[in-house]
Amino acid sequence: MFEKFEKLQIVTLAIILAIGLVAAAKIITGTFSKDTITVTGSAFQIVKSDSARLEFNITTRKADRASAYNEAQKQLPVVMKYLEEKGISKENIELSSSHGYYNYKRTPNGNITNAVEDYVHSQPVIITSKDVDKIKELSISLDSLISKGIEVNVMPPLYFYSEISNLKVKLLEDATIDAKERAAAMLKATNNKVGKIQSVRMGVFQITPADSTNVSDYGINDTSTIDKKVTSVANVVFRVK
Repeated sequence: MFEKFEKLQIVTLAIILAIGLVAAAKIITGTFSKDTITVTGSAFQIVKSDSARLEFNITTRKADRASAYNEAQKQLPVVMKYLEEKGISKENIELSSSHGYYNYKRTPNGNITNAVEDYVHSQPVIITSKDVDKIKELSISLDSLISKGIEVNVMPPLYFYSEISNLKVKLLEDATIDAKERAAAMLKATNNKVGKIQSVRMGVFQITPADSTNVSDYGINDTSTIDKKVTSVANVVFRVK
């Protein structure tokens, strides 16, 4: 009887020790997995756009569609000569498909009738160039064609940077280095050091005007300015040693 009781005690003790070891293992694992530091690093670079696109419309208004079209064709050589004088070569000029619409007369109380008042014809002209400063200047000076009797509607120019893909790779590396330096500064006071990277999560890139501080959860891709600021963010988890 005593031997059975002794064996039961031994088995019970073994079970308790096993449960204790499992619990201890869980505690150790949990503590170790939390022995990390998460830091956000960032990097940016100011770049100048290396290409631009400018679009404007030559607009004519005549009693009928054919007359409006013919008037636009008369004005087009004048516009092309103006662009040539501004240093824009023919290979940088593209004529897109023309379009237009009818305006209808209205009654004194403002109701639209079926009588045609005139037809408005638009001939889009697209200019692309690597000389971004010239495109900027042209976007401002095109309105002077009004003095020649030519109505133009100028769209805001678009500016691009062709090396953006390569720059993103470099900035992501720089942002990760910045995160490590931040982590080292934070751990210095605790006499700990930065260990290996556990994980890295890339944030969205922000391409903004050079003097802008705007950010967006979806990223910004500015095409309105020549000088741009490209910003990269990296969220890095480091081991602590």
